[in-house]
Amino acid sequence: MIKVTVWNEYLRQDERQVLEAYPEGMHNVIAAALNREKDIKASVSLLSNPEQGLDEKTLDNTDVLIWWGHHYHDKVEDSLAQKVADRVRRGMGVIFLHSAHNSKPFKLLLGTSGSLCWRVADEKERIWVSAPSHPIAAGLPPSFVLEKEEMYGEPFGIPTPDETVFIGWFEGGNVFRSGVTFTREYGKIFYFQPGHETYPIYRDANIQKVITNAVRWAAPLVKIPEFDCPNTPAVEKIMG
Repeated sequence: MIKVTVWNEYLRQDERQVLEAYPEGMHNVIAAALNREKDIKASVSLLSNPEQGLDEKTLDNTDVLIWWGHHYHDKVEDSLAQKVADRVRRGMGVIFLHSAHNSKPFKLLLGTSGSLCWRVADEKERIWVSAPSHPIAAGLPPSFVLEKEEMYGEPFGIPTPDETVFIGWFEGGNVFRSGVTFTREYGKIFYFQPGHETYPIYRDANIQKVITNAVRWAAPLVKIPEFDCPNTPAVEKIMG
């Protein structure tokens, strides 16, 4: 069973347009889609919870963390961002959604600005599968359309990805590396662009498929309790 924590800042999400898209909260929509899978158990956690929703017990019980944040990146304590980044390096998988490109853990793990250009104009996005053999793309059509989405455009301030799984094209002409993967020591990272809070993106079947595939891909093969630099005895006889 893959244990997933869906973390959401969940502030300023009581505005009319957001409530129309997600009256129950987008974190609950994402978790419900994952919980339909027999091999995944998803729970939710919020910035307003004790220890900003990611105490040690929660992290201990998380194989894959899904992170959605937008307006309140600065409210996340630096110590929490460091803790999340450390857990990823030690094997926990993480999926950063939409505006989490500007979150503290994302920038800590990638070491770059995460900068991009953006526009909210109710425009269509076509998402192209650029790596059809990648596990995150399994079961998807060659491309699919979101009728309304916030535009994110290049240049994107990230290191060269391990793989670019999706490329987005927007009605206004911009393009974007919409789904990219990275590895940091023992942990896998997936960034996925769709998900502006005023559009019901996470109800889309293809989007849910991407996130489900990404959870299975990012699930840890190994977790280590802490980093160490041990003095190691030889396993072969040293002749010199």
